[in-house]
Amino acid sequence: MSDRRESGLKDRTRLHDALERLREVVDPVDRSERVPVTSAVGRVLAEDVTARRPVPHYDRAAMDGFAVRAEDTFGASDRSPAVLRTGDTVGPESGVRVHTGSELPDGADAVVRVEDTEVHGDALEVTTPVAEGENVGPAGEDVPADATVFEAGRRLCVSDLGLCKSVERTRVEVVARPTVGVVPTGEELVGSDPQPGEVVETNGLTVASFVDRWGGKPTYRNPVTDDRHALRSALQRDLTKDLVVTTGGTSVGERDLLPEVLADIGEVTVHGVALKPGYPVGFGVVRETPVLLLPGYPVSCLVTAMAFARPAVKRAGRFPLESHPSVEARLTGKLASEVGVRTFARVSLDRSDDTENGAVTAEPVRTGGASVMSSVAAADGWVVVPESREGVPAGETVTVQDWEYHP
Repeated sequence: MSDRRESGLKDRTRLHDALERLREVVDPVDRSERVPVTSAVGRVLAEDVTARRPVPHYDRAAMDGFAVRAEDTFGASDRSPAVLRTGDTVGPESGVRVHTGSELPDGADAVVRVEDTEVHGDALEVTTPVAEGENVGPAGEDVPADATVFEAGRRLCVSDLGLCKSVERTRVEVVARPTVGVVPTGEELVGSDPQPGEVVETNGLTVASFVDRWGGKPTYRNPVTDDRHALRSALQRDLTKDLVVTTGGTSVGERDLLPEVLADIGEVTVHGVALKPGYPVGFGVVRETPVLLLPGYPVSCLVTAMAFARPAVKRAGRFPLESHPSVEARLTGKLASEVGVRTFARVSLDRSDDTENGAVTAEPVRTGGASVMSSVAAADGWVVVPESREGVPAGETVTVQDWEYHP
């Protein structure tokens, strides 16, 4: 790997091409599990959901009025109303008072609206005829029995729960959450109380939290030192996972050993991508398990986690890869970028009423400094500058993406 250090990763794969190759090495999981429907929000169905009972499960009145036999109202009018009896049962020339949603009494096949009737004692005068089935909601009108309610592959949302419960499906079969080993690396990393030369580990914690939000099932490991044997063991330990994600040790320094370790025990598919920050990102495969190598600088780690770990987890879990929500904003300062490199520039937003013309403005937080963690907290999102542009001038309207978006 001396060539890698000497070249400084000058030959970098374009982001689009790297993502296409990532899709080739990440396979969707083929496991499923049955879970309570109340725990299935956000999960992807592994099989169709069918109705175990119709909705509604009985014939019901669709209007306030009287349940009758339609034939007893034929010819009724204001001048010559049909006269029926009111009572507790429906029979020849008799009707029963019902309310919207009431079960339709035996013998009835229609409902006369209350405004089309007059009651005098036990006499019911009907002034408007009804046809069979009129003002009646039949059983299965909404969902017939055994109908497919949701097809496999659908990601369940909150509004789906009511329908599942209505058709008597209290448990559903969903795709298992992809398991992800998250391995922070670096001999300088500690859990807390850093001494001079030490750094509190945060990248792995951040990545593991995002993996959980993206639908994966992370296992957050303790930091691993920059030692070939220790790194090899750490990767091999998590080869039972659907995906392994490491942080740190991906560049060209003497302690950046992960690309070499990955090449020794598996295959490096991509190392070095034309994006900024985060160009030392890489990935490969060890015994059919994808291994994703994220850089150690916090901002680079965040950018590459969004750009690579997110689609990898989504693909493994069969989740749809939604676009980040965005807002149009006017730049208050120039954004620098390099032609041929996809740049993720952090900005903060101002939505105050006194901005020019009431428009949202975006102020660059910091155009460099991939190690400046506070710049992430200060930013509301980023502007993705395409490879074809060399910077974005102040005053231009840009699209700001919200990386904190949940899906």
